[in-house]
Amino acid sequence: MGVTNSNKVADASAICCGDTFKMTLALTAAPDIVENPTDIVLVLDRSGSMSGAPLADMKVGAKTFIDIISESTGGAGSGEIGSGSRMGVVSFAANASVDAQLVTSVADLKAAVDGISAGGGTNHGDAFLKAQGLFEPSSSNARVIVMFTDGVTTSGPAPGPIAAAARAQGTVIYCIGLIGSDGLDVAALNNWATDPDDSHVAVTPDAADLEELFAELAANISKPGATNVLIKEKLTSDFELVDIDPPEIGMAIITGLRSLRWSIDSLGVTKSESAALHFTVRHVGSQTGEVSVNEEIEYSDDEQNEVKFPDPKVYVDCGEVVHPEPEPEPVEFSSAPCEEQVCYDMGELSLNAQGRLVELGLTLRSVCPSRRVALGVLLEDGEEGGFRSFKAFVIPAQCGKKCRDIRVEGIRFVVTDTRCHCLSRDFTARAIANYMDTDAEL
Repeated sequence: MGVTNSNKVADASAICCGDTFKMTLALTAAPDIVENPTDIVLVLDRSGSMSGAPLADMKVGAKTFIDIISESTGGAGSGEIGSGSRMGVVSFAANASVDAQLVTSVADLKAAVDGISAGGGTNHGDAFLKAQGLFEPSSSNARVIVMFTDGVTTSGPAPGPIAAAARAQGTVIYCIGLIGSDGLDVAALNNWATDPDDSHVAVTPDAADLEELFAELAANISKPGATNVLIKEKLTSDFELVDIDPPEIGMAIITGLRSLRWSIDSLGVTKSESAALHFTVRHVGSQTGEVSVNEEIEYSDDEQNEVKFPDPKVYVDCGEVVHPEPEPEPVEFSSAPCEEQVCYDMGELSLNAQGRLVELGLTLRSVCPSRRVALGVLLEDGEEGGFRSFKAFVIPAQCGKKCRDIRVEGIRFVVTDTRCHCLSRDFTARAIANYMDTDAEL
């Protein structure tokens, strides 16, 4: 089947500046469907929330899946699923129905998909029961269920135990989730799917992605596992690698401050097999907001499997930024169109002192709301009896709902030069901070 699933996830969705967290790369591969005939049941959500574009996009994705399986099994010319494999279709809303038994006719399968209409609740339990019931106990074919859903269970039996029973009978379960208007229980998808979750569950908020998700799964099902796998990962400049957990399959090494390489000799050549790589990442940026973790990731193997990894993002909270001393007043001016040279008089600037300028910054960690902070900064020349200066500031209370970091920038000292300013100088900086407001005053 080639690489049947690929994923990349972070174990945190929100962090503070400088925090570390775990990343996971995951792959699942399985043998060739031609040499290992497989019965596949598409289980498709037709609940009311699927009305309109989501239902249309799902049908396009499902029919693309059928075409790719037909082509990969050698049956495209005859309009059949070839090489002993078969497909069936189950759809579900408040109840599930078998829309196509395990058959080889591409036309029959597509007709079953086109006949689906949306309306009603969501009964995942009955859908799993109907799908598992299509498999023949006497058949030696491998068994695969591809469950697609856009919502949470609203009726019927609990789907978890039913999915677990199917897996216990050797059925491999994949879940494709669309985050619909009724929400999506990703934890439930992880519970239903074959382990590891990272390799058997794919979730998207965009119905337009469904065709690509169905197509990638179908294309990879047709290939004979993966050999000589090489994955090269590079993080964005906001992160750096801390360490790598030794993987159970393959070998991984850090190749740079932000890059790693994971190599696997073979995966899924004789049976369905999953591999995962866990590594620790540290945030080194300074901006607050949602940030992508990976800059690029390259995949290659001898079978030319098409593998795409998600681009996980984390929200980084770098706290507030405070400038305790006034910034120089900006002067704004413009240039005319096609003007090659711009001359502008910025006005007058008085020299306040003589010497070099030293600007310091620091981060106050975990400052709680509604409490002012007294901050003192001492700068000393390294020479005995040299320059010494102290500044004190009041940092305004932050109005958030929880304790957070506050960045203080622009603490400026003018250091007099008694010698040539081209000579090097050593400085020592110290800082002390404490709350000015007690709990009783809040």
